[in-house]
Amino acid sequence: MTTPYQQQYQAPVPPQGPPQGGLPQMPPQTAPQGAPHHPAPSGPPSQPYAGVGPYTSPIPVRRTHLGNALASEWTKIKSVRSTIWTLSVMVALVAGIGLLVAASTNDSDYETVPTTLPGFFGTLLGQLCIVTLGVLVITSEYGTGMIRTTLTASPQRSRVLTAKALVFFTLSFTTTTLALALVAFASTGMHGGAGVQEPTSDQFLGATVGAGLYVSLLGLLSLAVGSMLRHSAGAITTMLGVVLLPAILPAFLMMSDSLRDLGEKMQEYSSPQSLAALFRLDESLNSGWPQLWALAVVTAGAMIAAYVLMEKRDV
Repeated sequence: MTTPYQQQYQAPVPPQGPPQGGLPQMPPQTAPQGAPHHPAPSGPPSQPYAGVGPYTSPIPVRRTHLGNALASEWTKIKSVRSTIWTLSVMVALVAGIGLLVAASTNDSDYETVPTTLPGFFGTLLGQLCIVTLGVLVITSEYGTGMIRTTLTASPQRSRVLTAKALVFFTLSFTTTTLALALVAFASTGMHGGAGVQEPTSDQFLGATVGAGLYVSLLGLLSLAVGSMLRHSAGAITTMLGVVLLPAILPAFLMMSDSLRDLGEKMQEYSSPQSLAALFRLDESLNSGWPQLWALAVVTAGAMIAAYVLMEKRDV
């Protein structure tokens, strides 16, 4: 028999086993009675937090310009192995064949032609190296997908193409002109005396700067074709046709009287004939500068088309 006092202070009996679910469930906590209630703010704070200011990046931020794109393209073109190998082969062909021809000829061979002529033979093959390099400068990025990174870093596509064209043209013109100047000075030093036709300033300029400009413009035309086609094999094949077909087709066109004029004009502006005119291979040829200007106009048109297509098309 228990008293009312004992029933009031009887200890609670713990549960015999864990509830279903594994862990005991705790009763929800409620605020004690009489505690003040603060409603949550419904709008923005009336004043900003103290001590918080605008974020300043530790990296200096500046507007990019063409100089940054030029530095980027120069870094890429000089770090690719194909550039070094292609330019090395071009210099070996131009200088090697030119010096070999100069060493294998006699003074009597230069009675009617200037002593700068040996550079012509190496340039015929060396131009193919510049054509190939001009295509690879841009199509290699499309092949590897690097063009996406390039255009992400520099969204202005015209600036990217301009930087590629300037860097490639400067590099190819400098390398080709130096190789031709080496052959011209060496050949002039090997052959001299009575009966030898010394090159005039115009002849020397055409055999070095003129020929270097012609080959570099061919390379720039190749870069424009590569930008439009975006495929290495297709662009190289197209440029080989541009260089070789005008030298081969006239032989068949001049068989017909109606197509003779077309064949003669095509032969006059073909790559071998243009280089022969710049090197003064024959007195019947012109100075070669009209062919150079014609190539410059064609290259400018191709570059304009490359700019338009690069802005319109997706990567």
